[in-house]
Amino acid sequence: MSGDPPTEGGPDDPFEGLEGIEGLEGLEGLEGLGDLGETDEPGGFGGLGGLGGLGGLGGLGDIGGLGDIPLLGDLMRTLQSAAPGANQAREVGRAIACGGVSEPNIDPTQRITIEQLVRLAELRVADATGLQPAPGAALRVEVVNRAGWSDRTVSDYEALFGALNMSISASLEPDLDDTPGDPMAAMLAGISKMIGPTMLALTTGAMVGRLAQHALGGYVLPVPRPAGKPMLIALPNVDEFSREWSLDADDVRLWVCVHEAVYCAVFGVDHVRDALSDLLLRHASAFETNPRRIEDLLGDFDPGAVGPESFARLQSELGSPDALLGAVRSSAQEALLPQMTALVAAITGYVDFTMDRIGADLIGSYDRLSEALRRHRVEASASDRFVERLLGLELDQTQYERGAAFASGVAERAGADGLRRIFTHPDNLPTPAEVDAAGLWLARIDLPR
Repeated sequence: MSGDPPTEGGPDDPFEGLEGIEGLEGLEGLEGLGDLGETDEPGGFGGLGGLGGLGGLGGLGDIGGLGDIPLLGDLMRTLQSAAPGANQAREVGRAIACGGVSEPNIDPTQRITIEQLVRLAELRVADATGLQPAPGAALRVEVVNRAGWSDRTVSDYEALFGALNMSISASLEPDLDDTPGDPMAAMLAGISKMIGPTMLALTTGAMVGRLAQHALGGYVLPVPRPAGKPMLIALPNVDEFSREWSLDADDVRLWVCVHEAVYCAVFGVDHVRDALSDLLLRHASAFETNPRRIEDLLGDFDPGAVGPESFARLQSELGSPDALLGAVRSSAQEALLPQMTALVAAITGYVDFTMDRIGADLIGSYDRLSEALRRHRVEASASDRFVERLLGLELDQTQYERGAAFASGVAERAGADGLRRIFTHPDNLPTPAEVDAAGLWLARIDLPR
């Protein structure tokens, strides 16, 4: 190894680079906002003083006297230009992905080079797995810059992020029928209804934009993309990774192409893609309020005495990812997590197992390269971890090792063909207990149906 990679540049601020986005203008001059930007917590609102403006929030000043509260009144009168939704999320994602700086387009000759590597990867993956990375057609690839990766990802995951945003928004909106005459509840309900859609669009864009800064391909997260879409390669990130780790650029490009092709093959199996997509959507749709936890977070916050200090204190509490998720995570989600983590472990274990089978013969520096790339995926930033936890994913080293143990345990008993049986029938997907005991899985799938 050539040593640890350099630390990623810039603060871990999910909203960095938003200056100048249409519809997000006007916040920088608001008195007191500077006091709300002193946080490094992902999921908070660090740096609001430099944001452009979270448009679409017009009318907030008319909510039950909120316009008379210092700072909030100015804020609510300012945020009113852009409509929330996928377009705003896409614009925010692009800005964060490239740090607000215009990116060059991908050189056509580099596109052709990647397309040739994808052809090779497709053949090797089909031979090793018996699966087609693009069932019924040749595998296509879209070679993009960071902004392009963000655009595609907002589009591909629109249903998932939409369910997530609607669920969290609903869970955080107080029920006024349960709190008649409560000014705090009225204030929070008004803010939630008016700010919610734009803030959630901003959050979606911020999450995707952060991922776009370092994603090498489409499967930086093991989350299925729509069937039939081209494979995704973020070439600037791939080449930057090669330089940072002093690795051969052609070897890294080929490794990434093979890795993405394996994921395309796995998620090309209908019952695998559908099972994980269903679990992710069910998790995303199941956020609900924990009233006691919300009360603990709000503490002694007094809506009648609002000022920069009280808002800074409130932001500090709500800006913590653990606090926010703890306030809205439900028992239904907790029940889903064992199934989700087991299925993701089996998938990542199979992908790594297949990569090792293909890569050692195909890439001269495979061992060194794989060590670097697998470290890269577990050394995620705090913002990335927040995204993973929002989606219900646990992608730490322990989880990857769990998947590797399952794959190797099956292969030792039944070879690569035995492991491939995951893909032959929906009933063959392993249970959480079976992921931890490969022999149990093999015994069950051999039982007559």
